[in-house]
Amino acid sequence: MKIAIVTGGGTGVGKAIAKSLYADGFALALLGRRLEVLEATAAEIDASGKRVLAVSVDIGDRAAVGAAFETVIGRWGRLDVLVNNAGMNAPSVALEDVSAAQWDEVVAANLSGAFFCTQFAFRQFKAQSPQGGRIINNGSISATTPRPQSAPYAATKHAISGLTKASALDGRAFNIAVGQIDIGNASTDMTTRMSSGVLQADGSMAVEPTIDASHIAKAVSYMAGLPLEANTLNMTVMATQMPYVGRG
Repeated sequence: MKIAIVTGGGTGVGKAIAKSLYADGFALALLGRRLEVLEATAAEIDASGKRVLAVSVDIGDRAAVGAAFETVIGRWGRLDVLVNNAGMNAPSVALEDVSAAQWDEVVAANLSGAFFCTQFAFRQFKAQSPQGGRIINNGSISATTPRPQSAPYAATKHAISGLTKASALDGRAFNIAVGQIDIGNASTDMTTRMSSGVLQADGSMAVEPTIDASHIAKAVSYMAGLPLEANTLNMTVMATQMPYVGRG
């Protein structure tokens, strides 16, 4: 049985990914802030509680991340896949009106948390036998093309692309594969505002199409199911009609 950690695993895309990996036979640790939400999702996926573990953690806190990984390894003894999915956005306001606290919160959730989880996953992957493992980062299409009034989110997601490439390089010698999935408009609580219109690069407001999060989950399952000698470095999954290609 393979073991996976999914951050932000209690809701939205993370929950869909967790369900898909569970169906693939993985045992799962769901990491996030709200224990009650994680526990509800864990019970929904696996009523027996044998293959899904809920772990409350602030992933922007390195020590807390280390303790969470210790809990997971203590339960199952190894780690095969880390899905760095947790993230958040700042309010859509003019760039100069983003507060220091809002900036710090987005950086902690989207970038620092992914880096800390990657660090502890690397340590475990190198130490275990057989050596190696896989990391899948949620980059978002904002990792390449930002929306208006999204500097904190776009900056951190661009940074995730750098983290993916750097850790893929550093992991080569240790059988560690690192890839990134860039998601466009998956239908979750985070994208409900798109049904009433979102700001476009030309200043207009437009309703944007979304896709079911299960399509994202299936893509992550494909990435997670590859043998370690193969890697999906980058993948984009998006609503066909969304105004992304040629945005602006």
